[in-house]
Amino acid sequence: MEFWIIQTFNGVSYGALLFLLAGGLTLIFGMMRIVNMTHGSYYLLGGYVGLTVIWQGGHFVLAILVGALAIAVVGIGEYNAFLKRLAGQELGQVLTTMGFALIFQDLGLVIWGGDPYTIPVPAVLSGSYTIGQLYFPVYRIFIAVVAVAIAVILWLVLERTRLGAMIRATVDDVEMARGVGINVPLISMGVFAFGAFLASVAGVVAGGFVGVYPGADFEILPYAFVVVIVGGMGSLKGALIGALMVGLLDNFGKALFPELSYFTLFAPMAAILAIRPTGLFGRT
Repeated sequence: MEFWIIQTFNGVSYGALLFLLAGGLTLIFGMMRIVNMTHGSYYLLGGYVGLTVIWQGGHFVLAILVGALAIAVVGIGEYNAFLKRLAGQELGQVLTTMGFALIFQDLGLVIWGGDPYTIPVPAVLSGSYTIGQLYFPVYRIFIAVVAVAIAVILWLVLERTRLGAMIRATVDDVEMARGVGINVPLISMGVFAFGAFLASVAGVVAGGFVGVYPGADFEILPYAFVVVIVGGMGSLKGALIGALMVGLLDNFGKALFPELSYFTLFAPMAAILAIRPTGLFGRT
């Protein structure tokens, strides 16, 4: 029984991290139909910037804020300079974002080197809670709490505010949104920047969990896309459920069938998409 409880806990905490990464991607994917291959780079660069803040004596919370804001600015620059001009050109967007991902990867290697790092976490987030023979790391609980808080905030903004109504209108029908006076380019830029912001938050948080290292961007990017596609593009609820599914499947797959871990992760995903091609909460 201990095995199943611990693996479930680990899977949920990893799923929470994936939600932080995929929450912004699903808005970008669902709203602008941009297959943003740079999203993993935002995750990695955010971790590196946060690490630099820590090295300069900054607090962990400051590292998250500085990393997220810096990468959001990078996202705004990339969107305005390149992606806005490629609206509706899916292949051009994929090639452009892939090119930026490779550039950012080399940039990270030049600035921070090829060594793996772990972002130091505050003492209050270290250690474990003990229940009987079971140990629950405080930092994994912290990741889950952050993910829940962001999910609640996103839901409130999208469902209970005028800004959320404008975003949903833009996702549903761009022409109609323009017709009623919504500044679609500004909304699109804001959503793209917020997606980069969330990816960077995930990168800094993950830096104290799995570390920051070259290749982490392309390593985690497929997981984010699986979460978005399985949950349904543009669906926040889908991203949350999809992240939990992927986290649990990945964790149990690696624990029970390590030699078949990719099969245990992607086979159920393929079965879901065969039944619901638009994802669990995607619109038909």
